[in-house]
Amino acid sequence: MRSDNVTKGSERAPNRSLFYALGYTPEELERPLIGVVSAYSEIVPGHMNLDKLANAVKAGVSMAGGTPVLIPAIGVCDGIAMGHVGMKYSLASRELICDSVETMLMAHQLDGLVLVPNCDKIVPAMVMAAVRMDVPAIVCSGGPMLAGTFEGNHVSLSKIFEAVGSYKAGMMSEEQLIDCTDNCCPSCGSCSGMYTANSMNCLCEALGFALPGNGTIPAVYSQRLQLGKRSGMAIMDLVNKGITARQIINERSLRNALACDMALGCSTNSVLHLLAIANEAGCPMDLKLFNEVSAHTPNLCHLAPAGPTHMQDLHDAGGIPAVQAELAKRNLLDLSAPTVSGKTLGEVIEGVSMKNDRAIRPIENPYSETGGLQILWGNLAPNGCVVKRSAVAAEMQVHTGPARVFDSEDDAIAAIYDGKIVSGDVVVIRYEGPKGGPGMREMLNPTSALAGMKLDKEVALITDGRFSGASRGAAIGHVSPEAASGGPIGLVQEGDTISINIPDASITLNVSDAELDARRMTYICPEPKIKTGWLNRYARLVSSANEGAVLK
Repeated sequence: MRSDNVTKGSERAPNRSLFYALGYTPEELERPLIGVVSAYSEIVPGHMNLDKLANAVKAGVSMAGGTPVLIPAIGVCDGIAMGHVGMKYSLASRELICDSVETMLMAHQLDGLVLVPNCDKIVPAMVMAAVRMDVPAIVCSGGPMLAGTFEGNHVSLSKIFEAVGSYKAGMMSEEQLIDCTDNCCPSCGSCSGMYTANSMNCLCEALGFALPGNGTIPAVYSQRLQLGKRSGMAIMDLVNKGITARQIINERSLRNALACDMALGCSTNSVLHLLAIANEAGCPMDLKLFNEVSAHTPNLCHLAPAGPTHMQDLHDAGGIPAVQAELAKRNLLDLSAPTVSGKTLGEVIEGVSMKNDRAIRPIENPYSETGGLQILWGNLAPNGCVVKRSAVAAEMQVHTGPARVFDSEDDAIAAIYDGKIVSGDVVVIRYEGPKGGPGMREMLNPTSALAGMKLDKEVALITDGRFSGASRGAAIGHVSPEAASGGPIGLVQEGDTISINIPDASITLNVSDAELDARRMTYICPEPKIKTGWLNRYARLVSSANEGAVLK
């Protein structure tokens, strides 16, 4: 066992003395040491319940013969960080968290990990660390928030962001805004739509890296504590059998995850995170694979923001196993892939079926015959960009309009709130990429403002930054190369026309090559927005979005 390096032999007496100082007994040090990595804090709604969940995991580890060791992880609440400089730190924190999990694992020679995250960057970060170090590991997330209520309807966080746009446009009263604010987020957990956090928690199941229910059991259900105990017991089986992260996460399971991604209509951020996980697992993916899988994987779910259902509805319908059972009808999954449950995927979903069709459509009657995400290419994005096409209205699947160019999210939001964006426009927000932001801010404010003003079916947004999983409409992000790296998006001028064709996977700046070459000759990249602190280092080391925005 790795922990023998800190617990066994006379030369490790000093190490043992420090364990004894922590209250561990000799008997506990004879057992495998299991890191329970908890992102518990009092600043993230998705993390406020992780203390109880981590305790459940520790109980499971102890029951199965291991010694649990609680260790911390940081985490950013994207909703609280949204719309200001704080959002620059969110994606970048993924690398900090990954590195810190590696540090704690190796410094203390832990034998396995139970990862207890929730929310957007924390989930992929912990998975990245596990596959980087190739140790026995399992994810047990904090679970989704319950849906809130507003004017008799179930709603989620995206509703209050859109309500701000409605209020600014005079379409909603102050009393309604207060009502929505008070009631849209009613419990702990990751916000209740198919946003990035829930996307990644569901995809951990699809990867076979979490037990069934990880993605959908609501945070407030006692089933979540039971899942924690079972996860704690499962890690001991993985450790005893020597089953490590890369035996679970590989080309086969990543392709399974992509199929579920398309069926569920996950956040566009799942593209960044799956690319990053694949990179750490030693099996890099190309963006073309996303469209290849999307082309023959039906979209079965329209959870918020794409539709009116929420995570508890998906859970009630049978959760991820029910979605996988539908996909298996068309042989879209590798059912022989192993999972952390000790069973193959085929064994996990054997006998599983949909419990209702409220949140999952049968594969014979999908929302579309193609997946929820689409990668677009063209002279504006030579290395690709991504759109959540399941959240794009039919009338915006093909669109041409004049570019309205902004060099920051803040300038774009101000123009939207001032009523300067009109039907048909294509809003271009640049210098918000991994390097140019730095940090590739998530832009829920501009998309929500347009939706609240009823312009989401008439205006497109394009950026080298990111959009939230809560965004809806023709929101096209991750444009690569980004403007700060000399990408063509930096050459767009006010009034240029841009053509978007999502079914044909194309995005075109309608400007001649000769004109673009002339503009390139006079192009001057702006000075970095942040010149101090670790974000400055991040900007110098981060790769492009089409490579997962990982550090070089």
